[in-house]
Amino acid sequence: MAYRNKTYVCFDGDNDMRYYRLMTAWKANDNSDFNFHNAHDLNTARDTSQEESIKRQLRERFANSKLLIVLIGENTRLLRKFVKWEMEVALRLELPIVGVNLNGERRRTDLCPAAIRDELVIYVPFQQKIIQYAMDNWPERYAQRKKAGDTGPIHYNDSVYTKLGL
Repeated sequence: MAYRNKTYVCFDGDNDMRYYRLMTAWKANDNSDFNFHNAHDLNTARDTSQEESIKRQLRERFANSKLLIVLIGENTRLLRKFVKWEMEVALRLELPIVGVNLNGERRRTDLCPAAIRDELVIYVPFQQKIIQYAMDNWPERYAQRKKAGDTGPIHYNDSVYTKLGL
């Protein structure tokens, strides 16, 4: 069994790549506390010849992942091929999911993809400190809530944002 220490980031590659790139820049910045083990570093799923070969590479990423981050942009909910599949796989694997709203909202919005809309997912805005906080804290809280039978969307109280200076 693979050691699960990676964070899998799921996003609309056509429209929201800049947000993913910004996250990797935060990680690379020596003056930043932002850090995660990126599942995308495992392989390159750019073989466009066959859908199944791409999914095989994505499954390898999932086998090493402990968390899924979904970057939720204007079109994410409309994507039916890989993004939807990635969310469904994460749900089957019972990976904790962080929905990151690119529009700055702190709660689930109408832009949320149907695949995760009613699931146990924490929602945060696209801000470095709260994303890091969710990556550090949500997996354990998710396990506790899942064990207790909780379902549905979650968001952090204002006090968490205040504590983080947001």
